[in-house]
Amino acid sequence: MHGPTPPLPLPTDQLRFAMPPMFDSVADERRHRKERLAGALRIFGRTGLEDGVSGHITARDPEFTDCFWVNPFGMPFKHVTVGDLVLVNQDGQVVEGRYHVNQAAFTVHAQVHAARPDVVAVAHCHSVYGRALAALGELIDPITQESCAFYEDVALYDAYTGVTVDIEEGRRIAEALGSRKALVLRNHGTLTVGDSVDAAAWWFLSMERSCQVQLTARAAGRPVLIDHKQAVATREQLGGDLVAWINYQPLWQDISRSEPDLLS
Repeated sequence: MHGPTPPLPLPTDQLRFAMPPMFDSVADERRHRKERLAGALRIFGRTGLEDGVSGHITARDPEFTDCFWVNPFGMPFKHVTVGDLVLVNQDGQVVEGRYHVNQAAFTVHAQVHAARPDVVAVAHCHSVYGRALAALGELIDPITQESCAFYEDVALYDAYTGVTVDIEEGRRIAEALGSRKALVLRNHGTLTVGDSVDAAAWWFLSMERSCQVQLTARAAGRPVLIDHKQAVATREQLGGDLVAWINYQPLWQDISRSEPDLLS
């Protein structure tokens, strides 16, 4: 006697899988970037990445590509809405919005954006584990699958000159970053970039966790490094901005559903 016929698998084209959206207009793309920027700031606030008025995420405007959307100076990350965001030109002047901006944020971010036309967003915060690793002047070691995404794709800015408000210092930081997706600023913190707000935010969050794992593992013993060949192969699989975008989507869904006021 035969049992019931098992259900047939659904065609894959009937299954949902989110991919980065395409836009019909510059206005739609601008709105999208601003929504994702406000959401990323709230996520950073939720995860304890905010430290006083330090920390910022910038997003390049899709039309005025030498202007950047950024969080208002002094506003808690967890309270930022789309309408609160400020547009700043390449000279650090506010061209749209009601608030001041962190000039140290502008100095570094503007130079990174200028040196990297491929970059849409830049994230930098004074996070706990990022600062701890920066205090050691070290990079991310390939000791986990996640940390391999940063293998040979993180640079060290091996200097500390105080609060960065000098354009030349910003240029040196951008030069140290080069074509990589992340930077350790010695005795300062970490910085990540991406071809979308989602990617830059994901890399920062993942880098912070990688710093935490590395410091924790070292405190417990001697971490075993993944060999060069496997680390490179893993980076090729997991280290692209599209993978970062995909990884970030559950965080976006959570923040946009639980705190829809961020869109106002």
